[in-house]
Amino acid sequence: MGKETVLALLLREKGHFVSGEAVSAELGITRAAIWKSISALRAQGYEIDAVTGRGYCLKSLPGTLTEQTVRSYLGPVETVGKRIDCFDSIDSTNAYLKRIALDGAPDGTVAVAAEQTSGRGRHGRSFQSAAGKGVYLSILLRPKLAPSQLMPLTGLIAVAMSRAVDRVAGTYSQIKWTNDLILNGRKLCGILTELSVEGETGELQYVVAGIGFNVSQREEDFDGEVSKIATSILRETGRLISRAELSAAMIEELDALYTALRSGETSGYLDEYRRRCVTIGREVQLLWQDTKEKVTALDVDEEFGLIVRRENGTVETVRTGEVSVRGLYGYVE
Repeated sequence: MGKETVLALLLREKGHFVSGEAVSAELGITRAAIWKSISALRAQGYEIDAVTGRGYCLKSLPGTLTEQTVRSYLGPVETVGKRIDCFDSIDSTNAYLKRIALDGAPDGTVAVAAEQTSGRGRHGRSFQSAAGKGVYLSILLRPKLAPSQLMPLTGLIAVAMSRAVDRVAGTYSQIKWTNDLILNGRKLCGILTELSVEGETGELQYVVAGIGFNVSQREEDFDGEVSKIATSILRETGRLISRAELSAAMIEELDALYTALRSGETSGYLDEYRRRCVTIGREVQLLWQDTKEKVTALDVDEEFGLIVRRENGTVETVRTGEVSVRGLYGYVE
């Protein structure tokens, strides 16, 4: 029994004083052992007040991403977040979950890291995942659904992540089709969804969805072309938010989404996606392989495909490739 037990008690009573006598009686440890634990926790970045006659009060948590700090902000969840694996550094949270999925990791397992050394975005692009600057979180899902029923998943997750960051940071984030979260015209978050399907039967084995949020990067923290399109919560709001609190909000919103997905009640997410989507109603460049074509984005369908009108007047739905929105990310003509 050590500082983790003392911390658990202080977390339970966060913001309130608890006397040394009460801690000693509940945990069965001496006052000296309590003080030793308090000192160790302070050294880790926990802000703990100690007042004679009142006891100890946990005022704030460190910025580190640990299971304990994340759970201190986490409310009740049904599936997502029952298991949370936290890392100071990892190659990729998506890659990690795909590895443990083969060993039977349960539905709803979460992996969250303070740094990724091999983070990936769509089409195999690297995703800059600087140490201590963001939240890099992935979930492992095993829904009893056909792969075709998961086509809207990335768009649904975009809505859930908009809700999470807005709740914690007080922002109003928007979505660029299909999977970028935008704040003040710059990319704040990326999403990568990967499915594993059984070869012979075509049945879904699992799906892994990864989300990368830029939290405290400054302009100099983004390299190369990324510096022209990316931003962070700190840059846009001036606020340094808790990465553990954001992680907990992400898990809560993902858990609510998973419940809605399994019940088929996702119409509210589609409506919200349309309201937040900066692509709808704009002139965009359709990017596919080596071709570029100017079209007008009209709407998003129920599977989050982009309905566009070509210059010849024909209307069709785009489900693959990417779009560049005029006025965003440097696209001006």
